[in-house]
Amino acid sequence: MTRPSTRTGLLALAAALALAAALLLAGCGGGGERLAAPQRGNQDINPRDPVTLRDGGDLRIPLDNLPANYNYNTIDGHEGQTREVLWALMPRAFKDAPDGGVTLDTDFVTSAELVSPSPQVVRYHINDRAVWSSGRPITWEDFAAQATANSGANPAYLISDKSGYQDIATVARGATDKDVLVTFRKAFAEWQGLFYGLYPKETDATAEAFNTGWLQAPQLTAGPFKVGTVDQTAKTITLVRNERWWGDPPRLNRVIFTVTERNALADRLANNEIDIYEIGSSVDLFRRAQTIPGVQIRKATPKQFSHITFNGAPGAILSDLKLRLAIAKGIDRVAIARRLIGSIEPTVVPMGNHIYPIGSKAYRDNSNVLPYDQAAANRELDALGWVRPAPGAVRVKNGQPLRLRFMVPAGNPISDATSKTTLDQLSQIGVQIEIDAVPPGQFFPAFVNVGNFDLTSFQWVQTAVPFSDSVGNYQETNGTDIGNNFGRIYDPRIGPLFAEGLAELDDAKRVEIGNQVDRLIWEEVHDIPLYPQTGAFAVRATLANFGAKGLSDWDFVHAGFTQ
Repeated sequence: MTRPSTRTGLLALAAALALAAALLLAGCGGGGERLAAPQRGNQDINPRDPVTLRDGGDLRIPLDNLPANYNYNTIDGHEGQTREVLWALMPRAFKDAPDGGVTLDTDFVTSAELVSPSPQVVRYHINDRAVWSSGRPITWEDFAAQATANSGANPAYLISDKSGYQDIATVARGATDKDVLVTFRKAFAEWQGLFYGLYPKETDATAEAFNTGWLQAPQLTAGPFKVGTVDQTAKTITLVRNERWWGDPPRLNRVIFTVTERNALADRLANNEIDIYEIGSSVDLFRRAQTIPGVQIRKATPKQFSHITFNGAPGAILSDLKLRLAIAKGIDRVAIARRLIGSIEPTVVPMGNHIYPIGSKAYRDNSNVLPYDQAAANRELDALGWVRPAPGAVRVKNGQPLRLRFMVPAGNPISDATSKTTLDQLSQIGVQIEIDAVPPGQFFPAFVNVGNFDLTSFQWVQTAVPFSDSVGNYQETNGTDIGNNFGRIYDPRIGPLFAEGLAELDDAKRVEIGNQVDRLIWEEVHDIPLYPQTGAFAVRATLANFGAKGLSDWDFVHAGFTQ
Protein backbone atom coordinates (compact mmCIF):
# COMPACT_ATOMS: atom_id res chain seq x y z
CA MET A 1 0.00 0.00 0.00
CA THR A 2 1.19 3.52 -0.61
CA ARG A 3 0.55 6.24 1.90
CA PRO A 4 1.52 9.78 1.05
CA SER A 5 3.42 11.67 3.64
CA THR A 6 1.76 14.47 5.48
CA ARG A 7 1.73 17.13 2.76
CA THR A 8 1.90 14.77 -0.04
CA GLY A 9 2.12 13.79 1.13
CA LEU A 10 1.61 14.85 0.84
CA LEU A 11 1.23 13.05 2.28
CA ALA A 12 1.12 12.20 1.04
CA LEU A 13 0.71 8.50 0.65
CA ALA A 14 -0.05 8.86 0.29
CA ALA A 15 1.86 8.53 -2.03
CA ALA A 16 1.76 7.40 -3.52
CA LEU A 17 0.72 5.94 -5.44
CA ALA A 18 -1.48 5.72 -2.66
CA LEU A 19 -4.27 3.51 -0.60
CA ALA A 20 -1.80 2.68 -2.07
CA ALA A 21 -0.85 2.36 -5.49
CA ALA A 22 2.29 0.44 -5.02
CA LEU A 23 2.46 -2.61 -2.89
CA LEU A 24 3.93 -4.57 -5.68
CA LEU A 25 5.06 -8.09 -6.42
CA ALA A 26 8.58 -8.88 -5.30
CA GLY A 27 10.89 -11.46 -6.78
CA CYS A 28 14.26 -13.00 -6.07
CA GLY A 29 17.05 -13.92 -8.37
CA GLY A 30 18.33 -12.23 -11.48
CA GLY A 31 18.41 -12.64 -15.20
CA GLY A 32 16.65 -10.76 -17.96
CA GLU A 33 16.86 -7.09 -18.86
CA ARG A 34 17.38 -4.65 -16.03
CA LEU A 35 16.54 -1.00 -15.67
CA ALA A 36 19.41 1.41 -15.50
CA ALA A 37 19.41 3.68 -12.46
CA PRO A 38 16.89 6.46 -13.22
CA GLN A 39 18.09 10.04 -13.13
CA ARG A 40 16.51 12.25 -10.52
CA GLY A 41 14.42 15.11 -11.86
CA ASN A 42 13.58 13.41 -15.14
CA GLN A 43 10.23 12.34 -16.48
CA ASP A 44 9.54 9.58 -18.99
CA ILE A 45 6.09 10.46 -20.34
CA ASN A 46 6.39 10.40 -24.18
CA PRO A 47 6.14 14.21 -24.41
CA ARG A 48 4.08 15.52 -27.33
CA ASP A 49 2.47 18.80 -28.30
CA PRO A 50 -1.11 18.30 -27.05
CA VAL A 51 -2.62 19.75 -30.24
CA THR A 52 -1.12 16.83 -32.20
CA LEU A 53 -2.91 14.25 -30.06
CA ARG A 54 -6.22 12.61 -30.79
CA ASP A 55 -9.23 14.48 -29.44
CA GLY A 56 -10.95 11.94 -27.21
CA GLY A 57 -10.29 8.51 -25.83
CA ASP A 58 -10.42 6.94 -22.39
CA LEU A 59 -7.41 6.69 -20.07
CA ARG A 60 -7.88 3.60 -17.91
CA ILE A 61 -5.87 3.47 -14.68
CA PRO A 62 -5.88 0.64 -12.11
CA LEU A 63 -6.32 1.22 -8.39
CA ASP A 64 -5.65 -1.13 -5.49
CA ASN A 65 -8.95 -0.08 -3.91
CA LEU A 66 -11.45 2.74 -3.89
CA PRO A 67 -10.51 5.63 -1.59
CA ALA A 68 -11.84 5.32 1.93
CA ASN A 69 -12.55 9.06 1.94
CA TYR A 70 -12.35 11.47 -1.00
CA ASN A 71 -11.48 14.36 1.32
CA TYR A 72 -7.71 14.23 1.10
CA ASN A 73 -7.37 16.43 4.19
CA THR A 74 -8.91 13.80 6.49
CA ILE A 75 -6.82 11.13 8.14
CA ASP A 76 -8.64 8.36 6.25
CA GLY A 77 -8.43 10.19 2.94
CA HIS A 78 -4.78 11.22 3.13
CA GLU A 79 -3.31 8.45 1.03
CA GLY A 80 -1.88 8.04 -2.41
CA GLN A 81 -4.78 6.65 -4.34
CA THR A 82 -7.09 9.39 -3.11
CA ARG A 83 -4.53 11.94 -4.24
CA GLU A 84 -4.14 10.24 -7.61
CA VAL A 85 -7.86 10.47 -8.33
CA LEU A 86 -8.11 14.04 -7.08
CA TRP A 87 -5.29 15.37 -9.30
CA ALA A 88 -7.86 15.55 -12.11
CA LEU A 89 -10.56 17.07 -9.91
CA MET A 90 -9.29 19.53 -7.29
CA PRO A 91 -7.50 22.89 -7.38
CA ARG A 92 -4.15 23.67 -5.78
CA ALA A 93 -1.98 26.75 -5.48
CA PHE A 94 1.30 25.01 -6.35
CA LYS A 95 2.07 21.65 -7.90
CA ASP A 96 5.17 19.48 -7.78
CA ALA A 97 7.60 20.16 -10.62
CA PRO A 98 9.79 17.61 -12.45
CA ASP A 99 12.94 19.02 -10.83
CA GLY A 100 11.64 18.29 -7.35
CA GLY A 101 10.61 21.85 -6.57
CA VAL A 102 7.24 23.51 -6.89
CA THR A 103 5.64 25.55 -9.63
CA LEU A 104 2.61 27.81 -9.55
CA ASP A 105 -0.52 26.15 -10.90
CA THR A 106 -1.76 29.09 -12.95
CA ASP A 107 -4.98 27.34 -13.91
CA PHE A 108 -6.04 28.00 -10.33
CA VAL A 109 -3.77 30.73 -8.92
CA THR A 110 -2.24 33.27 -11.31
CA SER A 111 0.07 34.77 -8.70
CA ALA A 112 1.31 33.98 -5.20
CA GLU A 113 3.93 36.15 -3.56
CA LEU A 114 5.50 36.79 -0.20
CA VAL A 115 4.70 40.46 0.33
CA SER A 116 6.06 40.71 3.89
CA PRO A 117 8.51 38.51 5.81
CA SER A 118 7.60 39.86 9.27
CA PRO A 119 4.82 39.36 9.87
CA GLN A 120 4.79 36.89 7.04
CA VAL A 121 2.06 37.76 4.55
CA VAL A 122 1.34 35.88 1.33
CA ARG A 123 -0.93 37.32 -1.34
CA TYR A 124 -2.69 35.01 -3.80
CA HIS A 125 -4.74 35.92 -6.83
CA ILE A 126 -7.17 33.20 -7.81
CA ASN A 127 -7.71 32.73 -11.53
CA ASP A 128 -10.62 35.01 -12.40
CA ARG A 129 -12.31 32.21 -14.37
CA ALA A 130 -11.91 29.50 -11.71
CA VAL A 131 -15.24 28.03 -10.58
CA TRP A 132 -16.47 24.99 -8.71
CA SER A 133 -18.47 22.35 -10.56
CA SER A 134 -21.64 24.00 -9.24
CA GLY A 135 -20.72 27.21 -11.06
CA ARG A 136 -19.86 29.10 -7.84
CA PRO A 137 -16.61 31.07 -8.21
CA ILE A 138 -13.61 29.93 -6.19
CA THR A 139 -12.94 32.80 -3.76
CA TRP A 140 -10.95 33.83 -0.73
CA GLU A 141 -13.65 32.30 1.44
CA ASP A 142 -12.63 28.80 0.29
CA PHE A 143 -9.05 29.53 1.39
CA ALA A 144 -10.25 30.88 4.73
CA ALA A 145 -12.49 27.88 5.41
CA GLN A 146 -9.72 25.42 4.60
CA ALA A 147 -7.24 27.21 6.86
CA THR A 148 -9.70 27.12 9.76
CA ALA A 149 -10.72 23.48 9.29
CA ASN A 150 -7.14 22.24 9.03
CA SER A 151 -5.70 24.38 11.83
CA GLY A 152 -6.32 21.77 14.51
CA ALA A 153 -8.24 24.30 16.61
CA ASN A 154 -11.36 22.14 16.55
CA PRO A 155 -10.51 18.50 17.38
CA ALA A 156 -13.83 17.37 15.89
CA TYR A 157 -12.21 17.81 12.47
CA LEU A 158 -10.29 14.57 11.84
CA ILE A 159 -7.48 16.25 9.94
CA SER A 160 -4.37 14.53 8.66
CA ASP A 161 -2.07 17.54 8.68
CA LYS A 162 -2.15 20.91 10.40
CA SER A 163 1.40 22.02 9.57
CA GLY A 164 1.34 25.57 8.25
CA TYR A 165 -2.39 25.93 8.75
CA GLN A 166 -1.92 26.09 12.51
CA ASP A 167 0.47 29.02 11.99
CA ILE A 168 -2.03 31.15 10.06
CA ALA A 169 -3.39 34.12 12.00
CA THR A 170 -5.89 35.38 9.42
CA VAL A 171 -7.12 34.79 5.90
CA ALA A 172 -8.69 37.93 4.55
CA ARG A 173 -10.26 39.27 1.39
CA GLY A 174 -8.01 41.47 -0.70
CA ALA A 175 -9.08 43.96 -3.35
CA THR A 176 -11.61 41.49 -4.77
CA ASP A 177 -13.14 38.14 -3.86
CA LYS A 178 -10.38 36.59 -5.97
CA ASP A 179 -7.60 38.16 -3.88
CA VAL A 180 -6.47 36.33 -0.75
CA LEU A 181 -4.23 37.74 1.99
CA VAL A 182 -2.82 35.09 4.32
CA THR A 183 -1.09 36.44 7.43
CA PHE A 184 0.96 34.09 9.60
CA ARG A 185 1.38 34.48 13.33
CA LYS A 186 4.91 33.12 12.93
CA ALA A 187 7.18 32.40 9.99
CA PHE A 188 6.32 29.33 7.90
CA ALA A 189 9.05 28.54 5.38
CA GLU A 190 7.16 26.00 3.26
CA TRP A 191 4.05 28.08 2.60
CA GLN A 192 3.98 26.88 -1.04
CA GLY A 193 2.76 23.52 0.25
CA LEU A 194 -0.46 24.97 1.65
CA PHE A 195 -3.75 24.80 -0.24
CA TYR A 196 -2.37 21.88 -2.23
CA GLY A 197 -5.75 20.23 -2.31
CA LEU A 198 -8.23 23.09 -1.95
CA TYR A 199 -11.74 22.05 -0.97
CA PRO A 200 -14.92 24.15 -1.19
CA LYS A 201 -16.01 26.09 1.88
CA GLU A 202 -19.13 23.90 2.10
CA THR A 203 -16.92 20.90 2.90
CA ASP A 204 -15.03 22.76 5.61
CA ALA A 205 -18.10 24.40 7.17
CA THR A 206 -18.78 21.61 9.71
CA ALA A 207 -16.86 18.69 11.13
CA GLU A 208 -19.55 16.32 9.87
CA ALA A 209 -19.26 17.57 6.29
CA PHE A 210 -15.47 17.48 6.53
CA ASN A 211 -15.20 14.00 8.04
CA THR A 212 -17.99 12.13 6.27
CA GLY A 213 -19.30 14.26 3.42
CA TRP A 214 -16.90 12.76 0.90
CA LEU A 215 -17.00 9.12 1.98
CA GLN A 216 -18.91 7.76 -1.00
CA ALA A 217 -17.86 10.14 -3.79
CA PRO A 218 -16.33 13.57 -4.41
CA GLN A 219 -18.73 16.48 -4.09
CA LEU A 220 -17.95 19.96 -5.48
CA THR A 221 -14.81 19.78 -7.62
CA ALA A 222 -12.90 22.18 -9.87
CA GLY A 223 -10.64 20.49 -12.38
CA PRO A 224 -10.45 19.58 -16.05
CA PHE A 225 -12.62 16.57 -15.22
CA LYS A 226 -15.58 16.03 -12.94
CA VAL A 227 -17.12 12.90 -11.47
CA GLY A 228 -19.33 10.95 -13.82
CA THR A 229 -20.05 7.91 -11.67
CA VAL A 230 -18.65 6.05 -8.69
CA ASP A 231 -19.72 2.42 -8.97
CA GLN A 232 -19.20 0.74 -5.60
CA THR A 233 -20.14 -2.67 -7.03
CA ALA A 234 -17.83 -2.57 -10.04
CA LYS A 235 -15.30 -0.59 -7.95
CA THR A 236 -14.88 1.95 -10.73
CA ILE A 237 -14.60 5.74 -10.74
CA THR A 238 -15.40 7.40 -14.06
CA LEU A 239 -14.36 11.00 -14.62
CA VAL A 240 -15.75 12.99 -17.56
CA ARG A 241 -14.85 16.35 -19.04
CA ASN A 242 -15.89 19.30 -16.91
CA GLU A 243 -17.93 21.60 -19.13
CA ARG A 244 -17.18 24.48 -16.75
CA TRP A 245 -13.40 24.04 -17.08
CA TRP A 246 -11.71 27.30 -18.03
CA GLY A 247 -8.18 26.11 -18.91
CA ASP A 248 -6.71 24.27 -21.86
CA PRO A 249 -9.28 21.69 -22.99
CA PRO A 250 -8.34 18.15 -21.97
CA ARG A 251 -7.53 15.78 -24.83
CA LEU A 252 -9.19 12.79 -23.14
CA ASN A 253 -12.94 12.18 -22.99
CA ARG A 254 -12.79 10.18 -19.79
CA VAL A 255 -10.43 8.96 -17.08
CA ILE A 256 -11.54 5.63 -15.64
CA PHE A 257 -10.07 4.24 -12.40
CA THR A 258 -10.81 0.57 -11.75
CA VAL A 259 -9.83 -1.54 -8.74
CA THR A 260 -7.57 -4.31 -10.04
CA GLU A 261 -5.76 -7.11 -8.25
CA ARG A 262 -2.01 -6.77 -8.57
CA ASN A 263 -1.66 -10.21 -10.11
CA ALA A 264 -4.15 -9.23 -12.85
CA LEU A 265 -2.43 -6.04 -14.00
CA ALA A 266 -0.34 -7.49 -16.82
CA ASP A 267 -3.23 -9.54 -18.19
CA ARG A 268 -5.54 -6.53 -18.17
CA LEU A 269 -2.95 -4.40 -19.96
CA ALA A 270 -2.38 -7.15 -22.54
CA ASN A 271 -6.16 -7.48 -23.02
CA ASN A 272 -6.54 -3.73 -23.63
CA GLU A 273 -8.55 -3.21 -20.43
CA ILE A 274 -6.15 -0.70 -18.84
CA ASP A 275 -3.49 1.60 -20.27
CA ILE A 276 -0.85 1.76 -17.55
CA TYR A 277 0.34 0.03 -14.42
CA GLU A 278 3.08 0.72 -11.93
CA ILE A 279 5.87 -1.87 -11.99
CA GLY A 280 7.49 -0.64 -8.81
CA SER A 281 9.22 -3.58 -7.14
CA SER A 282 7.67 -6.36 -9.20
CA VAL A 283 10.06 -8.45 -11.23
CA ASP A 284 7.10 -10.38 -12.65
CA LEU A 285 5.28 -7.22 -13.73
CA PHE A 286 8.52 -5.91 -15.24
CA ARG A 287 9.14 -9.05 -17.26
CA ARG A 288 5.52 -9.33 -18.34
CA ALA A 289 5.57 -5.74 -19.59
CA GLN A 290 8.52 -6.58 -21.83
CA THR A 291 6.42 -9.21 -23.63
CA ILE A 292 3.23 -7.19 -24.28
CA PRO A 293 3.04 -5.78 -27.83
CA GLY A 294 2.57 -2.02 -27.99
CA VAL A 295 3.70 -1.44 -24.40
CA GLN A 296 6.69 0.58 -23.23
CA ILE A 297 8.52 0.58 -19.91
CA ARG A 298 8.90 4.18 -18.73
CA LYS A 299 10.92 5.06 -15.67
CA ALA A 300 11.85 8.08 -13.54
CA THR A 301 12.89 8.12 -9.89
CA PRO A 302 9.96 9.09 -7.64
CA LYS A 303 9.74 10.48 -4.12
CA GLN A 304 8.43 7.19 -2.88
CA PHE A 305 9.97 4.68 -0.50
CA SER A 306 9.07 1.57 1.43
CA HIS A 307 9.54 1.27 5.17
CA ILE A 308 8.62 -0.74 8.27
CA THR A 309 6.67 1.12 10.96
CA PHE A 310 6.89 0.09 14.64
CA ASN A 311 3.95 0.47 17.03
CA GLY A 312 5.30 2.04 20.20
CA ALA A 313 2.00 3.20 21.66
CA PRO A 314 1.58 2.95 25.45
CA GLY A 315 0.82 -0.64 26.36
CA ALA A 316 2.19 -2.07 23.12
CA ILE A 317 5.05 -4.53 23.41
CA LEU A 318 7.26 -2.23 21.33
CA SER A 319 6.68 0.77 23.59
CA ASP A 320 10.05 -0.18 25.12
CA LEU A 321 12.68 1.82 23.18
CA LYS A 322 15.47 -0.59 24.11
CA LEU A 323 13.44 -3.48 22.71
CA ARG A 324 12.76 -1.56 19.48
CA LEU A 325 16.47 -0.83 19.14
CA ALA A 326 17.44 -4.46 19.59
CA ILE A 327 14.84 -5.74 17.12
CA ALA A 328 15.71 -3.08 14.54
CA LYS A 329 19.34 -4.17 14.61
CA GLY A 330 18.17 -7.61 13.49
CA ILE A 331 16.61 -6.25 10.27
CA ASP A 332 18.93 -6.27 7.26
CA ARG A 333 17.71 -3.46 5.00
CA VAL A 334 20.26 -4.24 2.29
CA ALA A 335 19.01 -7.82 2.01
CA ILE A 336 15.38 -6.67 1.86
CA ALA A 337 16.16 -4.11 -0.85
CA ARG A 338 18.13 -6.59 -2.93
CA ARG A 339 15.43 -9.21 -2.62
CA LEU A 340 12.59 -6.92 -3.58
CA ILE A 341 14.07 -4.82 -6.37
CA GLY A 342 17.60 -6.10 -7.00
CA SER A 343 16.57 -7.87 -10.19
CA ILE A 344 15.10 -4.63 -11.54
CA GLU A 345 17.60 -2.19 -10.07
CA PRO A 346 20.93 -3.94 -9.42
CA THR A 347 22.49 -0.77 -7.98
CA VAL A 348 19.74 -0.25 -5.42
CA VAL A 349 20.85 1.66 -2.34
CA PRO A 350 18.76 1.37 0.83
CA MET A 351 16.93 4.51 1.90
CA GLY A 352 18.97 6.35 4.52
CA ASN A 353 16.78 9.33 5.40
CA HIS A 354 13.22 9.86 6.60
CA ILE A 355 12.93 13.50 5.49
CA TYR A 356 14.75 13.92 2.17
CA PRO A 357 14.62 11.66 -0.90
CA ILE A 358 17.68 10.05 -2.40
CA GLY A 359 19.25 12.34 -4.97
CA SER A 360 18.16 15.62 -3.42
CA LYS A 361 20.79 18.14 -2.38
CA ALA A 362 19.61 17.83 1.20
CA TYR A 363 19.84 14.03 1.36
CA ARG A 364 22.31 12.42 3.74
CA ASP A 365 22.46 8.76 4.66
CA ASN A 366 22.03 8.81 8.44
CA SER A 367 21.29 5.10 8.79
CA ASN A 368 24.61 4.52 10.60
CA VAL A 369 22.73 5.69 13.69
CA LEU A 370 20.90 2.33 13.63
CA PRO A 371 23.08 -0.24 11.84
CA TYR A 372 22.22 -3.84 11.10
CA ASP A 373 24.08 -5.86 13.74
CA GLN A 374 22.67 -9.28 14.49
CA ALA A 375 25.22 -10.02 17.24
CA ALA A 376 24.40 -6.77 19.03
CA ALA A 377 20.68 -7.53 18.68
CA ASN A 378 21.16 -10.88 20.44
CA ARG A 379 23.22 -9.33 23.24
CA GLU A 380 20.70 -6.56 23.84
CA LEU A 381 17.73 -8.92 23.89
CA ASP A 382 19.56 -11.11 26.41
CA ALA A 383 20.25 -8.05 28.58
CA LEU A 384 16.57 -7.09 28.47
CA GLY A 385 15.60 -10.49 29.88
CA TRP A 386 14.24 -11.95 26.64
CA VAL A 387 15.96 -15.32 26.79
CA ARG A 388 15.95 -18.33 24.50
CA PRO A 389 14.97 -21.51 26.35
CA ALA A 390 16.77 -23.54 23.69
CA PRO A 391 18.85 -22.82 20.56
CA GLY A 392 16.60 -21.66 17.75
CA ALA A 393 13.59 -21.18 20.05
CA VAL A 394 11.48 -18.08 20.42
CA ARG A 395 12.63 -15.79 23.21
CA VAL A 396 10.48 -15.49 26.33
CA LYS A 397 10.27 -13.15 29.30
CA ASN A 398 8.13 -13.86 32.35
CA GLY A 399 6.48 -16.64 30.38
CA GLN A 400 5.55 -14.35 27.49
CA PRO A 401 6.94 -15.20 24.04
CA LEU A 402 8.52 -12.40 21.99
CA ARG A 403 5.83 -12.47 19.32
CA LEU A 404 4.98 -9.57 16.99
CA ARG A 405 2.07 -9.16 14.58
CA PHE A 406 3.15 -7.91 11.16
CA MET A 407 0.04 -6.40 9.58
CA VAL A 408 -0.18 -6.50 5.76
CA PRO A 409 -2.92 -5.92 3.17
CA ALA A 410 -4.03 -9.18 1.59
CA GLY A 411 -3.24 -9.66 -2.08
CA ASN A 412 -0.31 -7.24 -2.16
CA PRO A 413 2.76 -9.35 -2.89
CA ILE A 414 5.32 -6.70 -1.96
CA SER A 415 3.94 -6.56 1.58
CA ASP A 416 3.96 -10.33 1.64
CA ALA A 417 7.61 -10.46 0.56
CA THR A 418 8.66 -7.72 2.99
CA SER A 419 6.94 -9.35 5.93
CA LYS A 420 8.25 -12.84 5.11
CA THR A 421 11.80 -11.57 4.69
CA THR A 422 11.51 -9.77 8.03
CA LEU A 423 10.10 -12.96 9.58
CA ASP A 424 13.14 -14.92 8.35
CA GLN A 425 15.60 -12.32 9.62
CA LEU A 426 14.07 -11.83 13.05
CA SER A 427 13.64 -15.56 13.62
CA GLN A 428 17.45 -15.70 13.66
CA ILE A 429 17.48 -13.56 16.82
CA GLY A 430 14.58 -15.36 18.47
CA VAL A 431 11.73 -13.01 17.55
CA GLN A 432 8.56 -14.65 16.26
CA ILE A 433 6.60 -12.81 13.55
CA GLU A 434 2.95 -13.59 12.87
CA ILE A 435 1.85 -12.24 9.49
CA ASP A 436 -1.73 -11.00 9.57
CA ALA A 437 -3.18 -10.31 6.08
CA VAL A 438 -6.30 -8.12 6.13
CA PRO A 439 -8.62 -6.81 3.38
CA PRO A 440 -6.91 -3.91 1.56
CA GLY A 441 -9.86 -1.58 2.09
CA GLN A 442 -9.59 -2.11 5.85
CA PHE A 443 -5.80 -1.95 6.08
CA PHE A 444 -5.51 1.76 6.92
CA PRO A 445 -8.85 2.65 8.57
CA ALA A 446 -9.29 -0.50 10.68
CA PHE A 447 -5.68 -1.38 11.48
CA VAL A 448 -2.92 1.11 10.68
CA ASN A 449 -4.78 4.31 11.61
CA VAL A 450 -5.94 2.91 14.95
CA GLY A 451 -2.64 1.27 15.89
CA ASN A 452 -3.84 -2.32 15.58
CA PHE A 453 -0.45 -3.85 14.72
CA ASP A 454 3.08 -4.36 16.04
CA LEU A 455 4.85 -3.96 12.70
CA THR A 456 3.51 -2.91 9.34
CA SER A 457 4.86 -1.85 5.97
CA PHE A 458 3.65 0.47 3.25
CA GLN A 459 5.10 3.29 1.18
CA TRP A 460 5.46 6.96 1.90
CA VAL A 461 4.99 9.39 -0.98
CA GLN A 462 6.83 12.65 -0.41
CA THR A 463 6.45 16.11 -1.93
CA ALA A 464 8.52 19.17 -2.65
CA VAL A 465 7.99 20.53 0.88
CA PRO A 466 9.82 17.98 3.05
CA PHE A 467 9.28 19.56 6.48
CA SER A 468 5.57 20.01 6.00
CA ASP A 469 5.48 16.61 4.37
CA SER A 470 7.03 14.86 7.37
CA VAL A 471 6.01 16.71 10.52
CA GLY A 472 2.71 14.88 10.92
CA ASN A 473 4.45 11.52 10.68
CA TYR A 474 6.45 12.21 13.84
CA GLN A 475 4.17 14.56 15.79
CA GLU A 476 3.15 14.12 19.39
CA THR A 477 -0.17 12.28 19.46
CA ASN A 478 -3.16 13.39 21.49
CA GLY A 479 -6.25 11.20 21.37
CA THR A 480 -7.51 11.09 17.80
CA ASP A 481 -5.03 13.79 16.78
CA ILE A 482 -2.24 11.55 15.53
CA GLY A 483 -1.49 13.13 12.14
CA ASN A 484 0.19 10.26 10.32
CA ASN A 485 2.08 9.03 13.38
CA PHE A 486 0.49 5.60 13.23
CA GLY A 487 3.07 4.02 15.56
CA ARG A 488 2.41 6.75 18.15
CA ILE A 489 6.13 7.05 18.89
CA TYR A 490 7.28 10.55 19.82
CA ASP A 491 10.61 11.96 20.91
CA PRO A 492 10.12 15.32 22.68
CA ARG A 493 13.31 16.62 21.08
CA ILE A 494 11.77 16.32 17.61
CA GLY A 495 8.79 18.66 17.89
CA PRO A 496 10.82 21.80 18.67
CA LEU A 497 13.26 21.02 15.85
CA PHE A 498 10.43 20.65 13.35
CA ALA A 499 9.04 23.98 14.56
CA GLU A 500 12.46 25.58 14.15
CA GLY A 501 12.87 24.19 10.64
CA LEU A 502 9.41 25.20 9.52
CA ALA A 503 10.17 28.77 10.59
CA GLU A 504 13.67 28.90 9.09
CA LEU A 505 13.68 30.84 5.82
CA ASP A 506 17.37 30.10 5.13
CA ASP A 507 17.47 26.96 2.97
CA ALA A 508 20.91 25.74 4.09
CA LYS A 509 20.09 26.12 7.78
CA ARG A 510 16.78 24.35 7.27
CA VAL A 511 18.57 21.39 5.65
CA GLU A 512 20.88 21.08 8.67
CA ILE A 513 17.89 21.06 10.99
CA GLY A 514 16.18 18.45 8.81
CA ASN A 515 19.10 16.08 9.09
CA GLN A 516 19.23 16.63 12.85
CA VAL A 517 15.60 15.55 12.98
CA ASP A 518 16.32 12.52 10.83
CA ARG A 519 19.06 11.28 13.12
CA LEU A 520 16.69 11.52 16.09
CA ILE A 521 14.06 9.53 14.19
CA TRP A 522 16.61 6.77 13.65
CA GLU A 523 17.49 6.90 17.37
CA GLU A 524 13.87 6.51 18.49
CA VAL A 525 13.22 3.66 16.01
CA HIS A 526 10.01 5.20 14.80
CA ASP A 527 10.24 3.39 11.47
CA ILE A 528 12.92 1.84 9.29
CA PRO A 529 13.19 3.14 5.70
CA LEU A 530 13.90 0.30 3.29
CA TYR A 531 14.44 1.39 -0.32
CA PRO A 532 13.27 3.96 -2.88
CA GLN A 533 10.89 2.82 -5.58
CA THR A 534 12.17 2.11 -9.08
CA GLY A 535 9.76 4.58 -10.64
CA ALA A 536 8.99 2.16 -13.47
CA PHE A 537 5.64 1.96 -15.27
CA ALA A 538 4.30 -0.24 -18.05
CA VAL A 539 2.50 2.14 -20.42
CA ARG A 540 0.60 1.77 -23.70
CA ALA A 541 2.99 3.17 -26.30
CA THR A 542 0.34 5.44 -27.85
CA LEU A 543 -0.25 7.24 -24.55
CA ALA A 544 1.49 10.62 -24.54
CA ASN A 545 2.33 13.16 -21.83
CA PHE A 546 1.77 10.50 -19.21
CA GLY A 547 3.69 7.69 -17.55
CA ALA A 548 6.68 7.82 -15.22
CA LYS A 549 6.14 11.23 -13.67
CA GLY A 550 9.25 11.19 -11.48
CA LEU A 551 9.05 13.91 -8.87
CA SER A 552 6.09 15.77 -10.32
CA ASP A 553 2.33 15.37 -10.60
CA TRP A 554 0.49 13.70 -13.46
CA ASP A 555 -0.95 16.14 -16.01
CA PHE A 556 -4.48 15.07 -16.89
CA VAL A 557 -5.11 18.11 -19.09
CA HIS A 558 -2.46 17.37 -21.71
CA ALA A 559 -2.46 13.57 -21.50
CA GLY A 560 -3.85 11.85 -24.57
CA PHE A 561 -3.27 9.34 -27.33
CA THR A 562 -1.31 9.77 -30.53
CA GLN A 563 -3.24 9.77 -33.80
